[in-house]
Amino acid sequence: MQARLFYLQALSALHCGTGQSVGVVDLPIARARATKLPLVPGSSIRGVLREDLTPKKNGDGKDAELVADLFGPKAIVENEKAFAGAMAIGDAHLLCLPVRALAGVLCYVTSPFILARYAHDRAMAGRKATAGLPTPSSGSNALVAEGSANLMGSTLVLEDLDLAGDQNADTTAWAKLIAEQVYPADNTAQADLVARFAILPDDVLSYLSETATELRARIAINDETGVVKKGALWYEENLPAETILWGVYALAGSMNTEAKTKRTAEELARRLPADGRLLQLGGKAGVGRGLVQLYI
Repeated sequence: MQARLFYLQALSALHCGTGQSVGVVDLPIARARATKLPLVPGSSIRGVLREDLTPKKNGDGKDAELVADLFGPKAIVENEKAFAGAMAIGDAHLLCLPVRALAGVLCYVTSPFILARYAHDRAMAGRKATAGLPTPSSGSNALVAEGSANLMGSTLVLEDLDLAGDQNADTTAWAKLIAEQVYPADNTAQADLVARFAILPDDVLSYLSETATELRARIAINDETGVVKKGALWYEENLPAETILWGVYALAGSMNTEAKTKRTAEELARRLPADGRLLQLGGKAGVGRGLVQLYI
């Protein structure tokens, strides 16, 4: 199997939860156990992508055999007809977190820790390496792209943090690389992301990843009285809109026992959905949460 990369960009607040409460947050988002950085489980992406590709009626232009090739049979009736899907999808990891900035409205922040793991996955997928890995000189410094829209003089103000902002050519190169993956056909959007990109110290990014996510209060209404049900107030954590994530997926040749012809991994890759496919991930679909664009 050959490793490949995919990207997710949240178009609305995204809640992929854990089903467990943490402190005052009743419904927190999923996070990696060791790093505590947000993630979107690969199982969620796989299930939503399968549903999106599955034909809903005859003649809708979707390929039922392709779905079986990629994900395996919908249900196993006989062991002799069982087979594994050709597509393996990993978790989506945080690449850039949008954070409120005093200048430039928002800033897409990342850190050396995240970029090092992203670079590793790029190398595994056979992608060309970019510039060297820039690292802020201290815990109170940040690196920004050249011509940053977020600087006030030489200061970067994010939430309640003041950091010394240093413009850096390698940081600009990383910003351009990420922008090209997320906005492959939109030069204006690419330039906007580059102008609002910053690399923060790892500990600062870790702090913001826990404090700069979005919390929303939800209530339930009593149908008979029209007022809030007693005790029916809870808080949900969300990844904010504009969050960018990346992950690894892999394709093998089809193992579909009922297919007329066995498609190779390259043939399956050519038949995957086009970049920028609109999907809905996680819970709260009825209130507009979880709209994302998938780039593969």
